[in-house]
Amino acid sequence: MQPRFSLALLTIATLLPVAAEEAGPQAPAAKPAAAPAAPAPIKWGNVTVSGSVRTRLEMWDWMQGNANSGYAFSGNIFKLSLASKFGRGDWQLELAAPVLLGMPDDATAAAPQGPLGLGALYSNANDRRRNAAMVFPKQGWVRFNGLLGSPANSLKLGRFEFRDGAEITKKHAALNVITQTRIADRLIGAFPWTHVGRSFDGFHFASAQKNATVTVAGFMPTRGAFQVDGWGNLKVGVGYASVAGASSHGRNHNDWRVLGMYYHDWRHVLKTDNRSAAARQADMANIRIATIGGHYSHLTETDHGALDFMVWGAAQTGKWGRLDHEALALDIEGGWQPKFAPKLKPWIRAGFTHGSGDSDANDRRHGTFMQMLPTPRPFARFPFYNMMNNQDAFGMVTLRPHKDFTVKVEGHSLRLANRNDLWHQGGGAFQPWSFGYVGRATGGARGLATYYDASADWNVRPNVTLSGFYGYAIGKSAMARIYPQGKDGAFGYLEMLYRF
Repeated sequence: MQPRFSLALLTIATLLPVAAEEAGPQAPAAKPAAAPAAPAPIKWGNVTVSGSVRTRLEMWDWMQGNANSGYAFSGNIFKLSLASKFGRGDWQLELAAPVLLGMPDDATAAAPQGPLGLGALYSNANDRRRNAAMVFPKQGWVRFNGLLGSPANSLKLGRFEFRDGAEITKKHAALNVITQTRIADRLIGAFPWTHVGRSFDGFHFASAQKNATVTVAGFMPTRGAFQVDGWGNLKVGVGYASVAGASSHGRNHNDWRVLGMYYHDWRHVLKTDNRSAAARQADMANIRIATIGGHYSHLTETDHGALDFMVWGAAQTGKWGRLDHEALALDIEGGWQPKFAPKLKPWIRAGFTHGSGDSDANDRRHGTFMQMLPTPRPFARFPFYNMMNNQDAFGMVTLRPHKDFTVKVEGHSLRLANRNDLWHQGGGAFQPWSFGYVGRATGGARGLATYYDASADWNVRPNVTLSGFYGYAIGKSAMARIYPQGKDGAFGYLEMLYRF
């Protein structure tokens, strides 16, 4: 790895504090640390005023391509929220102001290399500018409680954030952490790790019964994520329904969910798949995908520490333009919170994820799993991959030596699920003229990378969180085909989150 990344990291560390990502993916260790207590609310009559400022310095040393692959830039987002209650309801209005500074305008190479890191993607999404900023309504909704005479029912209308898999909060802390960090956001998420994020315009109905919670929602995603203009929404519609529940019996704790989803993209943009450019340009037909799936997780408290198991899966059918679409994905994980080294509170996890790929670019079937509108970063902390045409064998260790300090280390062995498909990246639709996913042909090579990372989070005060992150990817045969000048890459950041 070239020394420029290390020197940049050392220099920047002397200028900025470390920081923690909002709604970050780092899973606290055994008896997980609760989120920092929110600061005392600011009252303006009956209205509660709150907000946050998040600043992050990202340092990229992408695989070596025919453009600038080593750079740093600053991403910031300011939020101001007004909220209040009335009768049987409540409402919230939240404004967001992303500010991107020093983005690289020279970090995009010709195909197949394309954007060299997310800094290039941010710049491309904002007219190749080096600096960009905007103010827009991140949320604006009203919720009616006690519908149909039942306090269990609520209906939210307007612009809001949504996370699939986070329908209920479990009473057992560790089981709740598994759900929030290893299950939620895989298909639908607000993408808060980006400097703009994503919201949804529509409705969200929930009925929280004693044994299960029923959720029905319909919405359109907003622009945003990498584009600072988050005002409008996209010509993408999502229908979502789920039934979720949790139970505890002595030392055994369980939670489960069954989901159904319909995704419709009628933007008529060039799709990312393994067909020829001419075939894709001739197919601007809509994408219509139905997904069924769910998850089950179990935790048992033993004399040697808590043991947990989780399985998540989804199957898809529908139309990918003019092609028939059939795909699937599966994630199996297990964890152990041993009682040795009690001062460190270790949590050890391992698992395997499979997202199907397409086997034949010339037939009438599209077999690449479509991840829809996820928050991919919890499952790919150096976001050069996602769940599409990917196999990921991984292990992770989380340590919490203090209630306000968490360290996490991960290792991944990554390869493509099908050698005839593309190496896919991205987190879904975010602007009208970009598909939202990019793909690179690897000439039949399957090996992607061996990847390691480490992060540290420190809750300095109830309203201040600091964190740092570093990830290193050792490229394999697929990357060598695309980046012959250097197939290894690195990514790090320093961040601060202040809430008021």
